[in-house]
Amino acid sequence: MTLPSTPPTAELAIVAPPLDGDSTQHGSHGSIGLLQGSALYIASVLGTGILVLPALAAELAGPASIVAVVAVLLLSIPLAGTFAALAARYPDAGGVATFVRLALGRTAARMAGYWFFFGVCVGAPVVATLGAQYVVGVLGGPRWMVVVVTVLIFIPPFVSNLFGLRVSGWVQLVLTGALVVIVVGVVLVSAPHGEPANFEPFLPHGWAGVGAAVSLFVWAFAGWEAVTHIAGEFRRPRRTIPLATAIAIATVGVAYLALQVVTVAVLGGGEASEVPLLDLVAVGAPGIGPISVAVIAAIVSLGVLNMYLAAFAKLGASLGRDGDLPRWMAAGAESGGVPRRALAVVAVLCFTYLAALVIRDLDLTPFILIHTSNMVAVYVLGMLAAVRLLARYTVGWWMALISVVLACGLAVLAGPNLLIPALLALAAVAVTLMRRRRTFASAISKPQV
Repeated sequence: MTLPSTPPTAELAIVAPPLDGDSTQHGSHGSIGLLQGSALYIASVLGTGILVLPALAAELAGPASIVAVVAVLLLSIPLAGTFAALAARYPDAGGVATFVRLALGRTAARMAGYWFFFGVCVGAPVVATLGAQYVVGVLGGPRWMVVVVTVLIFIPPFVSNLFGLRVSGWVQLVLTGALVVIVVGVVLVSAPHGEPANFEPFLPHGWAGVGAAVSLFVWAFAGWEAVTHIAGEFRRPRRTIPLATAIAIATVGVAYLALQVVTVAVLGGGEASEVPLLDLVAVGAPGIGPISVAVIAAIVSLGVLNMYLAAFAKLGASLGRDGDLPRWMAAGAESGGVPRRALAVVAVLCFTYLAALVIRDLDLTPFILIHTSNMVAVYVLGMLAAVRLLARYTVGWWMALISVVLACGLAVLAGPNLLIPALLALAAVAVTLMRRRRTFASAISKPQV
């Protein structure tokens, strides 16, 4: 794809807010402050990984899994910083699709939009099902109860988003606050039962094990792109978004690092069970362990879904506004608007994917691969756009350049799983060709004067 020498100004006027510094600096319609924004970022990144990843990483790398957490945290900083820089400068419901439109044109932007709206959205029922499996597994119950609990987990986030981010933002603050308190509680309860002997040998599986743990934790630190779709809802986005990002990086990093240290100290590097967090809590609080872990699983799933449903709905409205999806979906794309029509479409998508998941006997793996491969594709285009949009040789530009390399590396790892993003990209190209054909037909049908 050939990069234009300058961002297309005509498209800038269509999809981006005024760039005179007034709207981005003052955000007159925004309702999200620093606390709510930080909560949204933390929820989008911390995610369901805390339920299983620390134990799985310890199994792969032993005590050296702690090094893997630190490495991935450091690698995620340029990616998070780049998205923060773009969102602060171009706060629009289109998120990454808007950045790509400004830098690479409408077709590429449509690709990015379709990847996130149709592809990344596949992960929504996965998040709900993971939480449901944990709840049913901990408290006991037949397998069909997993589907029932999954549906129940979906309901509160959809309801809160019906009232817009003014309501769901406060809901997110409560959920994230509860999650942070719970993580701290798990660490404090479990830490006294750690054994120094569990830290030896430090590298039982060599550096190859650390590499495998790094690959595992890459997905734990993904999600920075989701908040870009609601950047227009922030008050003073140029100041609030970078601060919220920094707070989220620190919080998520400390949470995963603390959980990893405690997991190694208490459980060692043995084979992880299906509910490793329960094993960890049961050591320090055997009486309340199952109930507390079920609560953790529910809160994590609710928090992640509350954040992502808001992002999907805002993106869907922006795609309707820009003509990439039916225009009746455009309502609510503006700052302060509530995209209820787009949210209804998201609900249809989520429950369609959930039905497919049930048909596949709740086999999460293919759905996770579709989700992550589309996310990687979004990262690649988003980081290329950042290199074009951010001022050269600034801190943001250097972070974008580093992130391009990281995103391309992730794309190589995704390999054949990029088939679904490729099909969605072809759909975006097909829309472009259809529009050009209609424009050409309209032009030749006009009477000549």
